[in-house]
Amino acid sequence: MYEFPFELDDFQKEACEFINDGKSVVVCAPTGAGKTVIAQHAIHRALEENSRIFYTTPLKALSNQKYYDFGEKYGIDKVGLLTGDTSINRNAQIVVMTTEVFRNMLYGTNFGAVADNMKDVKYVVLDEVHYMNDEQRGTVWEESIIYCPTNVQIIALSATVANADELTAWINTVHSKTELVNTDFRPVPLRFYYFDSSQPDKLLPLLTPSGQLNKKIRPEKRLFGKKLQNKKSYVRNVVRNLQANDMLPAIYFTFSRRKCDEQMEKCASLELVTRSEQAQIKQFVDEYIAENPHLYNNKHLEFLYQGVASHHAGLLPAWKNLVEKLFQKGLIKVVFATETLAAGINMPARSTVISSTSKRTDSGHRMLTASEFLQMSGRAGRRGMDEVGYVTIVGTQFQSPEEVAELVLSDANPLESRFSPSNSMVLNLLQRFSLDEAKELILKSFGYFSSGSRLQPLLKAYELNDKEIASREFLCPYKLSDKELYEYDKLRHLYVQNRQTYKKICKQERAKNRPLSPEALKFGAETKAMLHKMHNFHCDICKLYRKHSKNIEVISRLNLRQEKLQKEIEKQRDIFWNKFLAHRSVLIDCGYLKDDYPTEYGITTSQIRSENELFIAQIIFSNVLENLTPAQLAAVVCAITTEDLRIDIPYLPISEPVRKTLNLIRNIRRKLEKIQNRYAVEAPMYVNPYFSSLIELWVEGAEWETMTEQIDIGEGDIVRSFKRVVDVLRQFTTINNVPEALVYTARDAIEKILREPVDVD
Repeated sequence: MYEFPFELDDFQKEACEFINDGKSVVVCAPTGAGKTVIAQHAIHRALEENSRIFYTTPLKALSNQKYYDFGEKYGIDKVGLLTGDTSINRNAQIVVMTTEVFRNMLYGTNFGAVADNMKDVKYVVLDEVHYMNDEQRGTVWEESIIYCPTNVQIIALSATVANADELTAWINTVHSKTELVNTDFRPVPLRFYYFDSSQPDKLLPLLTPSGQLNKKIRPEKRLFGKKLQNKKSYVRNVVRNLQANDMLPAIYFTFSRRKCDEQMEKCASLELVTRSEQAQIKQFVDEYIAENPHLYNNKHLEFLYQGVASHHAGLLPAWKNLVEKLFQKGLIKVVFATETLAAGINMPARSTVISSTSKRTDSGHRMLTASEFLQMSGRAGRRGMDEVGYVTIVGTQFQSPEEVAELVLSDANPLESRFSPSNSMVLNLLQRFSLDEAKELILKSFGYFSSGSRLQPLLKAYELNDKEIASREFLCPYKLSDKELYEYDKLRHLYVQNRQTYKKICKQERAKNRPLSPEALKFGAETKAMLHKMHNFHCDICKLYRKHSKNIEVISRLNLRQEKLQKEIEKQRDIFWNKFLAHRSVLIDCGYLKDDYPTEYGITTSQIRSENELFIAQIIFSNVLENLTPAQLAAVVCAITTEDLRIDIPYLPISEPVRKTLNLIRNIRRKLEKIQNRYAVEAPMYVNPYFSSLIELWVEGAEWETMTEQIDIGEGDIVRSFKRVVDVLRQFTTINNVPEALVYTARDAIEKILREPVDVD
């Protein structure tokens, strides 16, 4: 085993031994427990054996960070980086990449043959594998594990999840011999505190030594309307308490970007840094801004010198990078961040503050899940620096202290499959496999493997319903079957109806002093005959008749429910394969598949990486992008890659060619929607020109400030939308069947988009 300069923990030793034995391993441990050491052991083995190792992460920022860390540790010549828009030293022994890039390599289509991509690769580290729970992107991890060659050892590193054994059993089934190393060991234990606004000058221990809720904590008062709007902010009190108790530096988690900025401003005057630290901050910032001059006038600059900062997706990437570096040096004392910071970025803190254990969603407030809470609280406690990590929960009216204590004591949530076949998956699989082989691969998904637990509630309901039907078996005293009683019921119902009708006829005819017609007399006789027929049934005199009749009605309802449950069970059991077939049908109707093999246009579509690759392919092949300038092309692509925004932003006028092109694209969308709806396929198709006029100005050479002052939205959001455009335009230059003129225009547009600050990671 590689000798580390420190004693390994038991779980680290165990995982390293499994790797030495040639096995794959799932390591499930709390945030900050030291999972990276296990990856480093695999890296050392790869270097010694002269083999290769891939290190995958869910985020580009995390990949960049690992690339620099490994470059410093092992030598930059030994490390490569592959993300959506970066390719450095791709044949290195250690290659860091996003999990999407790894999955795309395994498809072996637009990344070259799988055998070439995986040449000499012996290990693959899947960092943050609990991202399988991610609604949008979770399927990527499942595909990566299913398609990964079995001679490659998988090292899956995950935060604590409830069903780690199920995940391990699945990898064992679809890949190769896999062992689980599961630990709740935290090298730096956590201590939990509560901020109660009625006692603002102290932090109260959340739990008693025996693990009960501290009775001194009082729930927050319920406020409504204007009182809620004017509610006092206690952020200064919380930070002051942390400072007084030597609990800084801290990450202060808030679920709103606006509040991150507001709270940073409120705490700027707390004198959290010394004069000497201020001088160090100034020197570091000056050197950093000399390399990144676009940050020179950043409105948050003054707050850095006070030892506070904000960190969220609305900020420029280079600015967030500066905040992270200062925090790592211990010069920033409090970072106000959204929960995205909990996702693996290296920012160790002594404390974390969680501003609320409930968060607002589109459907109202909901409590954080146990896993979300563990991910955020787990950032507290720096190994080798702190004996204890501190977690402070701020009281709010949307949560009770009891609910907070319950959340703190809860186990992590289980991993749930987000596996979902897409057009790209169908085209890529059918390029390499027959329909039957593709089905085998789909049935290998974690979603299908864990469908037993997913189906459990339905199967339980089916079983209970079955028991209920059996328990309702009725013993008729006259040994009549349900069928005979049903016959009597039908007859009785008809007789009651006919008798009422006959009485009405008689009344009407009497009122008119007319005798009954022959038809009416015949109807009356038939009704009387029905009564005699009823008297022949034992039910007519049976005291249990009503009970028997009611029982049949209930059983009928139960049988109907049973049928529905059976259908739902079948649907859920085959949900992934049915989705695959639905996408296949759409592709056949669009002419992208023939005889279960991609057509020429289908092969092009399989090379596109986007939320709805079919929509983008239809746009390319319709020739509506011809004759656009680089700026106009960027504006159109920006509209089709920008998702629906939750906030209202002012409409900024777009140029005439862009407006006309987007109208043509809306027609393409309508036609494609009809086909998708026919097979119940849901795939987003955006036409949102929110940032189109901005990117048009930018490509034409406008200054960043001139452009951003037109719209009140985070600069980070604008950069992210521009980078999405670059990602799609770059694909125009690499996939097949794109007209040559469009390729040149796309290249020109990319070059003009990628200037400071857009090109800075």
